[in-house]
Amino acid sequence: MTSSESILFPMGRLEYQWRRALTRRQALLATAGFLAGSPLLRSQQDPFRDHSRVPAMNELLTVFDFEPVAFAKVTREAYQYTALGVEGEFTLRRNREAFDWVDLVPRAMVNVSAIDPSTEVLGMKMAYPLMIAPSAGHGQLHPNGELDTHRGATAASNTPLIVSTVASFPIDKIAAAAAGPLWFQLYARDTDEGNRELVENAQAAGCRAIALTVDVQYTSHRERVLHNRNLTGGVPAGALGSSARRRSEQVPLTRYGTRGQTPYIGWATIKQLRAYTKVPLLLKGILTGDDARLALDHGVDGVIVSNHGGRYLDYAPSSLEALPEIVEAVGGRIPVLVDSGFRRGADVVKALALGAKAICLGRVPRWGLGAYGAPGVQRVLEILQAELVLAMAHLGRPTLASLDRTAVRTNFL
Repeated sequence: MTSSESILFPMGRLEYQWRRALTRRQALLATAGFLAGSPLLRSQQDPFRDHSRVPAMNELLTVFDFEPVAFAKVTREAYQYTALGVEGEFTLRRNREAFDWVDLVPRAMVNVSAIDPSTEVLGMKMAYPLMIAPSAGHGQLHPNGELDTHRGATAASNTPLIVSTVASFPIDKIAAAAAGPLWFQLYARDTDEGNRELVENAQAAGCRAIALTVDVQYTSHRERVLHNRNLTGGVPAGALGSSARRRSEQVPLTRYGTRGQTPYIGWATIKQLRAYTKVPLLLKGILTGDDARLALDHGVDGVIVSNHGGRYLDYAPSSLEALPEIVEAVGGRIPVLVDSGFRRGADVVKALALGAKAICLGRVPRWGLGAYGAPGVQRVLEILQAELVLAMAHLGRPTLASLDRTAVRTNFL
């Protein structure tokens, strides 16, 4: 050994190499890792996902095509949070099945060379009778969350976005992300001061209406979330803002494992909100004609027929089934909007024919956001807009005014 080698290898070359070599355990672990990662074994691939490639957005033809792309891109808990219904998910399925119980009735010999799907809701002009329904925590689907949802909605003919109380970003930042119209969805707090803060912040950000959600007395028993409880610490990341999460954790659990969410709201809440709500006030979560008439009696400016996408009370009627009763109850005195289960332009046409003024889309824009961000939101809205126009043309209904109950036959069970 030379003098220089004795400095580099004071123990001797062989001893040095021996001490630096892999142990038997390290070698076995490296071999096992190599084998586990082999594409021949598929051991690292989720069998429920197609990992061959992610399609380009221009290859997707319907909004349904966006769901598997979002499924492949977002975390399991984020996908399940978007997809789930309450308990056995009967109402979740019924929301879709109800569209099969409504037939479309076309008219012949009608000039449909120009189709006009525009409308106006509470003074807000809309190119299409479509809005994005409020839903929590878009940040779990895309880093830009509601910012990109708003950008995509604005790019799609200024589609209005209803921002959730439990959005991933503050309302002022969402408003600054794009120029399109905004509404605000309110989960009422247990103090008038707390509600005032939320409403005034929304109005200061430019929100043109407040939609008070009335069907969330308690958090629901969401079995998909419970099955995922060992994967995460509880509420999906980005589903709640920090203040909302802290407030939720302060409410004690019931014996069923749920928490009170807004058990304290009542018709007196409307009077309280009126003191500082300077924009139209709607109720979201109405499913009966009686409640719609009471809303009228208490001076509400509009209602949203909704079963919360099947996420709160299982075996509730589908929103489409409940819609005609509520339209009849209000008699045209206030606008009736509807959400839950809408996936096709034909679905939208059916609700419009049954008297809805506009349709709110919940899961569909979330698929677009999770799949491609703002361009995905824009594209799913454009697909539905195109399908709506095509359905109106084939029905012989060139305007929304001509789209009435004669355009459908209902066969609700």
